[in-house]
Amino acid sequence: MPLKQAHRTAAPEPLSRLPEHSAESPLSVHDVTVAYHRKPVLWDIDFDAPAGKLTAIVGPNGAGKSTLIKAAMGLIPLAAGRIEIFGKPIRAQRRLVGYVPQRGSVDWDFPVSALDVVCMGRYRAIGWCRPVTKRHRDAAMACLERVGMAGFAHRQISRLSGGQQQRVFLARALAQEAMLYFMDEPFAGVDAATERAIVEVLRTLRDEGRTVICVHHDLHTIEDYFDHVLLLNMRIVAQGPVAATFTRENLQKTYGGRLTLLDEASEALARTAAPGAS
Repeated sequence: MPLKQAHRTAAPEPLSRLPEHSAESPLSVHDVTVAYHRKPVLWDIDFDAPAGKLTAIVGPNGAGKSTLIKAAMGLIPLAAGRIEIFGKPIRAQRRLVGYVPQRGSVDWDFPVSALDVVCMGRYRAIGWCRPVTKRHRDAAMACLERVGMAGFAHRQISRLSGGQQQRVFLARALAQEAMLYFMDEPFAGVDAATERAIVEVLRTLRDEGRTVICVHHDLHTIEDYFDHVLLLNMRIVAQGPVAATFTRENLQKTYGGRLTLLDEASEALARTAAPGAS
């Protein structure tokens, strides 16, 4: 039986033309819903990420934090809504996006060296199925140097510590030379030295005008590490500059009375509010 001819419909308006969204925003999320097996994981998410800032996505387990990043990168489908990167769909802007996944999602037994991993971040510049030239290997080495891992360039990745592995993946993201970076819990399970190294790199990226969006779970460090915060629990509870948004009232709404986490947040807030606090 022949198919009925589809009616022509007008192309949807780009987010950049909608009054509540800006083409200048690194990430524009418009009324997005994501569902797994018809069960909503994110519901009616709408925001613009500020350019040139470090933004933390914060919320309880199961709140949809990692899902939001994956949806923004086009790795999972949307049930509703639209997402744009610098005013265009992700498929047209992938070259502008870097990604640091959760360490637990990586096959660390894959037989490659730290330098090989970082060179993978150069593939868009190298071209698929082409040899890695000296210029690109030198660029990859410079990225390893930035994260303090140049001395481990030829070590197989399974022989690195957890903190060292995370630094290598941060170096790979740097090698992409992106304008927008998504990082999924980059501080999880790392030592203090690696945490300091990561923070230093993030601040350098911000100073260069790049935007970083991190899933983050340590409430104690939000005010020290980030400029902007998105409090998420399936829906957006609050978003904005850390100083105005990271409040006990908003955390109570986000975590729903999970007192251990709220007490930790209260301690962090009290420390910041104390006389002489930096």
